[in-house]
Amino acid sequence: MDGEVNFFRPWESYKKGFGNKEGEYWLGLEFLHQLTSRYQYKLRVDMEDFQGKKAYALYESFSVGSEADGYKLHVSGFVNGGAGDSLSYHNGVKFSTFDKDQDSWSESCAMKRTLGAFWYNNCDHTNPTGLYLWGKDDGSLYVGVSWYHLKNSRKSLKSITMKMRRVM
Repeated sequence: MDGEVNFFRPWESYKKGFGNKEGEYWLGLEFLHQLTSRYQYKLRVDMEDFQGKKAYALYESFSVGSEADGYKLHVSGFVNGGAGDSLSYHNGVKFSTFDKDQDSWSESCAMKRTLGAFWYNNCDHTNPTGLYLWGKDDGSLYVGVSWYHLKNSRKSLKSITMKMRRVM
């Protein structure tokens, strides 16, 4: 939202959660796993670029595996709200941080390319935990907060919010 919270953090921080619930916040991988293992959830990702364009991507099914399974991401049932699908590429992938590399790239996506932490495949089509660049990049960087299929670019976003809702 504004770069106030540093998202370049170790595994334990992502496991437990951090930040300000009223602003920039990571709920915690263990909490996400516990919630999504008990009930079925949808995930909606809202975003806005620095030109004021707003869009979303909805996933009819969202869950996070256990720590023993690397907190593997499971998403399906994409519904396009103008953002395109940048998350399905990460489906079935373990979570990676700079101190726990579980991506499929030969090096560490978190450490060498994105400067964030996420369910990086061979690295990313989205980087919601990347550096907040205030729109001061041309899309050639991999380190910014991005959702590739919004504009077929890695140009940094003004905001990205991931919201989950229990399916009744």
